Amino acid sequence: MMTATVHIVPAYAGALALLFICLSILVVKQRRFHRVPIGDGHKPSLKRAIAVHNNFAQYVPMALLLLLMMELSLAPSYLVHALCVVLVIARCAHAYGVSQDPEPFKYRKYGMISTFGVMALAAFYLIYTALFA
Repeated sequence: MMTATVHIVPAYAGALALLFICLSILVVKQRRFHRVPIGDGHKPSLKRAIAVHNNFAQYVPMALLLLLMMELSLAPSYLVHALCVVLVIARCAHAYGVSQDPEPFKYRKYGMISTFGVMALAAFYLIYTALFA
């Protein structure tokens, strides 16, 4: 019986955690600049910072969980690396796009399509291996 050695996803999770901290700091900076302790104060730049932060918080944990399960199920390392790299690039693109005013929509679109793609591929891989491997 083979055992899984988890060493790929934690590195990417660390990188994504650092990105999450950066996004959090951007929200804090906007709050301090606009003197808005709670809510968005109807300030467009603060709304954008909050939206980027929230979107990251909503999608990245599930994506990382799926990727970790792939790694634990002994998925090929090149596949796990590839999906992790796409996820990191996707989240950076999304964060960049949404934080801009005016927003270059292509970055948001690429970021979300890629994030959904990573999650869908990981989910299908896990379902397939659970049923047929």
